[in-house]
Amino acid sequence: MPARSLGELARLVGGDLEGDPTLEIRGFASLESAGPGDLSFVAAGRHLDVARRSAAAALIAPPGLDLGGRPAIRVGQPYAAIAAVLRVFFPEPTLTPGVHPTAYVADSARVSGDATVSAFAVVAERSVVEAGAVLHTHVFVGPDCQVGEGSILHPHVVLRERVAVGRRVIVHPGSVLGADGFGYVFDGQAHRKIPQVGRVVVEDDVEIGANVTVDRATLGETVIGRGTKIDNLVQIGHNTVVGADTIIVAQAGIAGSCRIGRGVVLAGQVGIADHVTVGDGAQIGSQAGVHRDVPAGAGMIGTPAMAGDTGLRALAAISRLPDLLRDVRALGRRMDALERRLGTSEGTVPGG
Repeated sequence: MPARSLGELARLVGGDLEGDPTLEIRGFASLESAGPGDLSFVAAGRHLDVARRSAAAALIAPPGLDLGGRPAIRVGQPYAAIAAVLRVFFPEPTLTPGVHPTAYVADSARVSGDATVSAFAVVAERSVVEAGAVLHTHVFVGPDCQVGEGSILHPHVVLRERVAVGRRVIVHPGSVLGADGFGYVFDGQAHRKIPQVGRVVVEDDVEIGANVTVDRATLGETVIGRGTKIDNLVQIGHNTVVGADTIIVAQAGIAGSCRIGRGVVLAGQVGIADHVTVGDGAQIGSQAGVHRDVPAGAGMIGTPAMAGDTGLRALAAISRLPDLLRDVRALGRRMDALERRLGTSEGTVPGG
């Protein structure tokens, strides 16, 4: 990778340069592992000691941090600048468009000449793969699917039938979009499967982590809204609609027919029961169990999920339960002693 000047990188991220603009930068690394030719970063004051000891040639940092005169690029949002610089020093591999000889593309499918279909990938009947899309090795695109422009499906991604993936979507290895929803009815003798005949729609600019499952709707659509980011190991049930720009963190599970608003944050291992609505901008803390609707903008924690202040007090009270139990037992013993002294422990009345 060719070296870049510190001034060039400052212009790239729109930052204020401190130091020699011709300083040569050959890579990007963490504070601990950076060498004399590397750019690194410090985002908060608590990391200043490590930053001052780092061998990095220069640092990305917010305004106001005392770096002792070291060369720096000052930016208001260090992590946004880091994202831009990482693309410079670690570019995505360039793939040659075309269909690999070992891939299978059905005669009725349509694959753009600018798309890439890698070894052993499958594009089934009547499916469409648009320009710039990439299907990595062993991707399966079932019948009647769409893969939008510039979308990337990593190895072993499965799209069952009638899944629509928008533009610039990234789906990481092992994820399954469009598997049957979990729908059964007990007829008195056995659990009978309810056919799942709907589909999944993933809108533009969504990123889906590894081993995520998004179930097809029973009827209609399961929808993942524009710009939403989903971490690894997330389950989204049938007929659920997730709004735009929502964040869903690892191991969260959303049951069927939920409505998740715009800009919602579901932290790790959050569980949401079926037919629950979570309002726009709500934030649900890790391991919360949500069984009823959540208002827009609310903060919820705990199981069952409670509003932020109440939940924090409840969690704090839990840590005091052993002491409270000890005090209650001590009070019980004192009451027993008092009743015996008054002659009432057997129900008698003094002087009776």
